[in-house]
Amino acid sequence: MLQTRVIPCLLLKDDSLVKTINFKKPGYIGDPVNTARIFNELEVDELAVLDITATNNKRKPNFKILTELANECFMPLAYGGGIRSFEDAKKMFHIGIEKVIINTITFDKPEFITQLAAHFGNQAIVASIDVKKNMFGKYQVFSNSGKIKQKVDIIDWAKKLEQLGAGEILLTAIHQEGTWNGFDIELIKSITDAVDIPVIANGGAANLKDIEQVVKKGNASAVSLGSMVVYQNKGMGVLVNFPDSKRLKKVLE
Repeated sequence: MLQTRVIPCLLLKDDSLVKTINFKKPGYIGDPVNTARIFNELEVDELAVLDITATNNKRKPNFKILTELANECFMPLAYGGGIRSFEDAKKMFHIGIEKVIINTITFDKPEFITQLAAHFGNQAIVASIDVKKNMFGKYQVFSNSGKIKQKVDIIDWAKKLEQLGAGEILLTAIHQEGTWNGFDIELIKSITDAVDIPVIANGGAANLKDIEQVVKKGNASAVSLGSMVVYQNKGMGVLVNFPDSKRLKKVLE
């Protein structure tokens, strides 16, 4: 296993996997369970699944699909979307999910992270931060799948999530997500410099060079990949894939 984790991040909408651009225009990718089987064969380090409509539609996670995924996955599985109660999280861990990813509820109920961390351990709680750069170059934090702007400073918010008990942060640059334009290194480094917990960089990866730069220049502890692992290349068709482990190891040395 690589010291730096490289994690496919799959987006779930209803019963299917999709891929978005800047959190918009969801395009169909395929069946989540079949996709997980492929990642099993590719021996990925970890897998993350985010339900992009559960919170805004005020519904619970799709436990039926998640149970199938957990039973299928050989690798650790993290899930986010629609988790709003202790019982939701408890059920996640019961069916075999190793980590829960928490975002929107933290703004209404920040103590929820502390409650979960106290019971299940910090290592099982991932705090998600979705960030967009505005026309003036300022970073703004959003919740509800990028739909609601929150009045928090990104650095202060990251520090608070760490203090509340989050074991790591999933940091997504909405303005880069799905663009194939590379990670926002400045954004990533601002957060890795501010907190002591691992930061997972998400949004924009197009190639191995992008992965290398966000780890070496942005100090990311892990890298999340979306378009790069579900498409053949930019503008091309669906192809579930994963970078060659030897080539990955070489760029991360």
